[in-house]
Amino acid sequence: MKRVALGSQGLEVSRIGLGCMGMSTAYGPADDVESIATIHRALDLGVSFLDTADMYGWGHNEELLANVVRPRRDEVQIATKFGNVIDDEGNRGIDGSPEHVRRACDASLKRLGVEVIHLFYQHRVDSDVAIEETVGAMSELVQAGKVHHLGLSEASSETIERAHAVHPISALQSEYSLWTRDIESDVLPTCRSLGIGFVPYSPLGRGFLTGAITSTEDLAEDDWRRHHPRFQQGNIERNRELVARIEELAATKRVSTSELALAWVMAQGDDVVPIPGTRRIKNLESNVRAVDVHLGDEDLAALDEAAPPGAAAGNRYPDMSAVNR
Repeated sequence: MKRVALGSQGLEVSRIGLGCMGMSTAYGPADDVESIATIHRALDLGVSFLDTADMYGWGHNEELLANVVRPRRDEVQIATKFGNVIDDEGNRGIDGSPEHVRRACDASLKRLGVEVIHLFYQHRVDSDVAIEETVGAMSELVQAGKVHHLGLSEASSETIERAHAVHPISALQSEYSLWTRDIESDVLPTCRSLGIGFVPYSPLGRGFLTGAITSTEDLAEDDWRRHHPRFQQGNIERNRELVARIEELAATKRVSTSELALAWVMAQGDDVVPIPGTRRIKNLESNVRAVDVHLGDEDLAALDEAAPPGAAAGNRYPDMSAVNR
């Protein structure tokens, strides 16, 4: 597996990572045995960049990773996130206070069973706490040796610049795929100007760009995507048209639709390291094959025509207020 520099601060990761959220939440019932087997297979294939967060199963996902990470620590670069919180009544919020930064880091270290986190992200920007305060506290974790590198998720260009002035930011994680391209105009250029790596989550459009989902009936009853705007009636039919165009191009390349969609993301630059999520070995192996799919100028032009910015129908979240702050 090829390795690349993620940002200019010395963090090196596998060319493609593994998003672990779906192993614990959002996409139907969890299967720890299957998930652990998939993580082991990822490491065997050279996929060393594992992405989790304290809110994925509210601790379950980090504890799940610990089962694999402890015996194979030297093979792994762990990225985890903090900031989303939930109270006893189930109400969710965002906490970027310095006190919470410190508590969250210590809790993640304990659940993961490690002494240091390679990449520690603020999961969502807290509009009630100055980013300088949050990143200042995160910087203290680096000085204490608990964290190697800092990251942000779903932050605006202005926030990224302010954060980077306090402490170097190694990576920004935001949604990016053939049906979510809004970061191209502003956020991605800002990251590149500052030497910040970019980590696209949902590079397969929450599974929609695989071509396997044709209606909401294809999803489990407790699958979060049933409430997602792009999967709703009226939007899903239009988005299927977008995927159909990608499927045609994949057929001409003799690759799967998901392999083509992931190859397009990686073709945007070596500083772009996607983290497609899966808990199944078969899907993982398909994702890894995308690393070897070469796209020429004609291929990229055809994909740009098939899925131009703004082509997807529907917002990418039911509530967009917590993203791009």
